[in-house]
Amino acid sequence: MGGGGSTRRVTFEADENENITVVKGVRLSDSVIDRMKEPSSPTGRQHRAPGAVNDEELKKRIAEELALERARRDSEAQKRRLFGKLLERERISSNEHLTRAMLRERAATEEERQKAQRFAKQLEEKDRELKKHDAYYKEQLARLEERSAQFYKVTTEQYQKAADEVSARFK
Repeated sequence: MGGGGSTRRVTFEADENENITVVKGVRLSDSVIDRMKEPSSPTGRQHRAPGAVNDEELKKRIAEELALERARRDSEAQKRRLFGKLLERERISSNEHLTRAMLRERAATEEERQKAQRFAKQLEEKDRELKKHDAYYKEQLARLEERSAQFYKVTTEQYQKAADEVSARFK
């Protein structure tokens, strides 16, 4: 992050009020400019007269500020990438969860459909069985009615015959 050297050229100059003006390349904030104006600690550097700006020191400060700014931007970009990855993982996890839920729902729906088909087949089978029993019992009823009619006819004939015999005997 910011370890590679930049090939960008920055040209700047100080105006008569010692304000730093960026001529080409980088735009500097007021706070950066103020820090560049501050005198550095005396560590063997040459000091110029008040109001004069040491070009080497200024260039060094600008380079440091640019490196810090670049590092901050890189850090923010990395945070955005990490956050983006986190969001992507969350989206993928959510999609997987949704997909699993949909598959479970489809399986349950399919199971219900198959169960309904089984019940429909069982109902049709029961209906066929009931119709079969109905036909059998109607046939049995018809036979019983026919036998009953025959029995009634025979009984009636026997009664009539017996009544005729009794009547002929006791006349």
